[in-house]
Amino acid sequence: MVAQTLEKDGLIDQRMPVINKPGGGGAVGWAYMMKKEGNPHNIFVSSPPIILVPLNGQSKYGVDDFTPLSNLIADYAAFAVRADAKWDDLNDLFDDMKKDPSKISVVGVSSPGSMDHIQFIKIAKAAGVDVTKIKYVSDQDGGALTQLLNGSVDVYSAGTSETIEQVRAGKIKVLGVTSPERLKGDTLEDFPTAIEQGINETFVNWRGFFGPPNMDEKQIQYYEERLKKLNDSPEWKKIREKYGWNELYMDSGEYKEFLKKENDELYKLLDELKLIR
Repeated sequence: MVAQTLEKDGLIDQRMPVINKPGGGGAVGWAYMMKKEGNPHNIFVSSPPIILVPLNGQSKYGVDDFTPLSNLIADYAAFAVRADAKWDDLNDLFDDMKKDPSKISVVGVSSPGSMDHIQFIKIAKAAGVDVTKIKYVSDQDGGALTQLLNGSVDVYSAGTSETIEQVRAGKIKVLGVTSPERLKGDTLEDFPTAIEQGINETFVNWRGFFGPPNMDEKQIQYYEERLKKLNDSPEWKKIREKYGWNELYMDSGEYKEFLKKENDELYKLLDELKLIR
């Protein structure tokens, strides 16, 4: 979508083909990009796993190996339970978890120590739960929601967009989202934030662009200028609204500072869980 919009709006004068490199929670793509040092014609999109996956030992390359260019969007987590579950908000859930965290299971698509796990841990910790005892179930085969619906697990940790259709169908309810304020859009606006429930914490699934190692200032500026124009374009605004994404633009310098803080915070969480490798 980014490449199409850049081309359509005339923000670049050459085609920008997209190459998918799935695998290893992003590790395959990062290894591929490490080979592109010295070639500024290759950039990639990433999100919190570029910090989390290396910290938990699943990749030898991470955020410090690449050149931050610009961040564009923010997405947020939602914590959902079955519609007939006894919990009606996050405080109900966390009150039970404080008694015995291990009795309540949380499922996510990502591996232990990656995004679906850590976004729940961050909010639960702020609520006073002993996060070292939380039972997290990783289902990377696409069955996480099914496990929730059939009663195999208690809580589903996911992106907000992954919960909307099942909420509309009356099968699940969202106890809380990790945004600083309520999200906009049909159904989304009904999801309460953790903050409004007295839990003073957020988790943002930022998504931005990186380049290969050691890009120079001229190369960075080239992409910064075009990505800023993309961010401000009406066409990109329509795409954000269509997918329920929020604007979170940062230039290269801002992004670099933000990533340092993110790395420090996430390191502390993983260290507490004894997941640093």
